[in-house]
Amino acid sequence: MEPSDKKIFSDFIQEAIPNISITESEMEEIAEQFEVLELYKNEYFLKQGKISKYFILKEGFLRSFTVDKNGNEITTSFYQSNRVLFEPASFFQNQPSTENIQAITDCRGYVSTFEKMNILFHSSRVFREFARAIIIKEFVAFKQQTSSMFNQSAEDRYTQLTLSNKELLQVAQLKHIASFLGITDTSLSRIRNQISKKV
Repeated sequence: MEPSDKKIFSDFIQEAIPNISITESEMEEIAEQFEVLELYKNEYFLKQGKISKYFILKEGFLRSFTVDKNGNEITTSFYQSNRVLFEPASFFQNQPSTENIQAITDCRGYVSTFEKMNILFHSSRVFREFARAIIIKEFVAFKQQTSSMFNQSAEDRYTQLTLSNKELLQVAQLKHIASFLGITDTSLSRIRNQISKKV
């Protein structure tokens, strides 16, 4: 990594575990296991059937999706800057991924493999705390997303998305947002019209 990348990388690790002091040598140990990765819009970070890597996304937006039995793409999540993403079953169990992760804008971040992460997990107390914090954060986000499919209306889910991620709405296709919300394109258009009339 270039010095500028190391600074950005270091800041991200520190922000995730603010109550833990990190020495320069500890950060260097972690940074050595990562490489800079740039993705262009529509390029894949992960394709179905491949093994997932571990990606710290610093700039840009990606979406994960699967394909149903009728060949339709179903968006399962969106990712924006300052997120960590990987497909858990594939990454931890070395299994071919059942999901795809694709850039919806140009992206930049830091990538590593399970083997390198495993080395860090056993050798670096800082990385163990970082990994624990990230897993908890992502698990909570996943549970909230899953629960909202059952205890919120489609309009409420869309409203929440507009409040929490306005930039995403400017770069993601409406059909991808609709599938993420579990509704049809037509339903999303109706919801957007209803909301615009209330403003």
